[in-house]
Amino acid sequence: MDLKDRITEDMKAALRAHQAERLSAIRMLLAAVKQREVDSRTDADDAAVLAIVEKLIKQRKDAIAQFEAGGRADLVAKETAEISVLSAYLPQQMTEAEVGAAVDAAIAELGAVGPAAMGKVMGLLKPRLAGRADIGQVSALVKRRLTG
Repeated sequence: MDLKDRITEDMKAALRAHQAERLSAIRMLLAAVKQREVDSRTDADDAAVLAIVEKLIKQRKDAIAQFEAGGRADLVAKETAEISVLSAYLPQQMTEAEVGAAVDAAIAELGAVGPAAMGKVMGLLKPRLAGRADIGQVSALVKRRLTG
């Protein structure tokens, strides 16, 4: 079963179980997937769905920071609940040691030296680590390794 089908089945289960918050988050995800399919005129594969999930989680994290600054604990709780629902569709996250090893392997594979090679290293790492690591943190680590 592909990821999109799993999400649809989870939506049906949440509907049957009367889980309003979970249902809302899953419907929002399915709407984003459908929008991507309409925009690109293709069916979304698992990689595209993962990219959408990551984007939605990032949006929720940004919103949480804004709501915390505004003192809106109720909205922080709502966004946090949505993140927990969305995170269930991501693959197992890599540990810091695994990410470090992947970065070192990519740098060695390309023979990358200096900050100018950062784009090449990131281009190699992004598809390998998609959904399994925070790309922002990977980017910071690559920058440290290439400049240090």
